[in-house]
Amino acid sequence: MAAWTWRFEKADGTEVQPAVQPEEFTTQGDAESWVGEYWKELADGGADQVRLFEDANEIYGPMSLHAEAGAAADSESDPEPEESQA
Repeated sequence: MAAWTWRFEKADGTEVQPAVQPEEFTTQGDAESWVGEYWKELADGGADQVRLFEDANEIYGPMSLHAEAGAAADSESDPEPEESQA
């Protein structure tokens, strides 16, 4: 059975110990759900990005744990759904 694991890194790719210790996951969905639940604590604890592995094979990454800097500015230029229906 495959084991799904996360690697926690600084922005430069240096591995760091996570603030929340993950388990070894049996499915990709379980691994993704876990990081979705704990990403804020992981980022606050010093991890900037993560990589997902199935056994020794990297599935994807790096995936940032920080919100996009431009996200707030982008949302200001788009009308809110309530406003567009008014």
